[in-house]
Amino acid sequence: MQIRTLLLAALISTPMMSLAAEKIVVINAISDSGIGPIIGVIKFSDSDKGLIVDPDIGTLTPGEHGFHIHEKPNCGVAEKDGKKVAGLAAGGHFDPAKSSKHEGPEGHGHHGDLPALQVNEDGSATRAMLAPRLKLADVTGRAIMIHEGGDNYSDDPKPLGGGGARVACGVIE
Repeated sequence: MQIRTLLLAALISTPMMSLAAEKIVVINAISDSGIGPIIGVIKFSDSDKGLIVDPDIGTLTPGEHGFHIHEKPNCGVAEKDGKKVAGLAAGGHFDPAKSSKHEGPEGHGHHGDLPALQVNEDGSATRAMLAPRLKLADVTGRAIMIHEGGDNYSDDPKPLGGGGARVACGVIE
């Protein structure tokens, strides 16, 4: 993990701090046992083209990961079909229009889709991205979720892009 992440995480005594028109959110690993250690931070800020999402995260598996805004500001475990599920307390993807469609960050489906998170061979993710249909006000009071696998921005062949289990999360306060 980069030094800037360690310094930011050490300075943040709450899950998030806000600075003018930006928010910095602490990201924790999650599992069916609950919320685990801090693995990085994500800075959110508005631009005239949409929401800038700037991660500084480590210890993820290399490759592409599904990356979404979820409805509820909770990264905890919840039960589904009698089993504990990591991050399920965050609810589903942010979908203010109730479209129930997964069409990617520029599609006409739900607004929770972000560009896929690209993780380097060393397990770090540091490439900023743009969510053109979102603003900081839209994501405040929600959760940011990282899934174990990639995202095809479709509900076929698997629902919600096929990203699989939820592996990391942060609350955007």
